[in-house]
Amino acid sequence: MNAVGGEETMTQKRVGYFKELVPDLTRLGMIARSPLPNNSVLNGLPTQEENALRKVGAQFGFEFTRYNSGTPDELDSSFASALRDNVSALYISGAPGLFANMSRVISLVTASGKPSFGRYPDWGRAGLLLSYSSDLVDGFRQAGIYAGKILNGAKPGDLPILQADKFTLVINMKTAKSLGIVVPSTLLAVADEVIE
Repeated sequence: MNAVGGEETMTQKRVGYFKELVPDLTRLGMIARSPLPNNSVLNGLPTQEENALRKVGAQFGFEFTRYNSGTPDELDSSFASALRDNVSALYISGAPGLFANMSRVISLVTASGKPSFGRYPDWGRAGLLLSYSSDLVDGFRQAGIYAGKILNGAKPGDLPILQADKFTLVINMKTAKSLGIVVPSTLLAVADEVIE
C-alpha cells in the first residue's frame, strides 16, 4: 500500500518536516545501495526515492547527490564521499540492504555530525534525526485482511483499492540535542513518537 500520490508526495512531506529542523539545507546526500544488475525489485525503492528527492529538491531549493554502497565495507567510502562533497544533511534510503546494516549506518551517521532523516520509524528510533512513513504494521495488517478475503473466495478485482491512512513521524530528541538543533513545539505536537 502506498500513500496517495506515491513516493513523491511522501517525500515532500518528509522533506517538509526535515526543513523545519534544518532550514538551511542546501546539499542533500542520499546513502543507498548500489543498483543490482537485472534486479528491478531490489533497485525499485532506492530509484523511486532518488527520483522523488530530485524533484522535491528542485521545489525546496537544495542540491541532491546519491552515494552508492554495494557492500557493508563500501559504506565507509559512501559516507566519506558525501562528507568530502560537503553535504549539509543525509537521507538514508529505505533499501533492505541498508536496513540489515542499521547499526553500522547509524554509527557512520553519528560520526558525520550531519543531520539525517529517512523513511522507516526504526531508523528514527535508532538515531536518525527524523523518520516519516506510512504505518508498516497497519499496512501488513491490511494486506493480511485482503489475503483472507481472497482465500475466502473474493475476486481480487472486486476488492477496493486501499491507500495508507496511518503515518508515523518519529523525531529523535537525543540526536537533535547532540546536533544543537531546537525542535519547534509545533513539530513536537504532530510527532507520533519522540525519542528522548
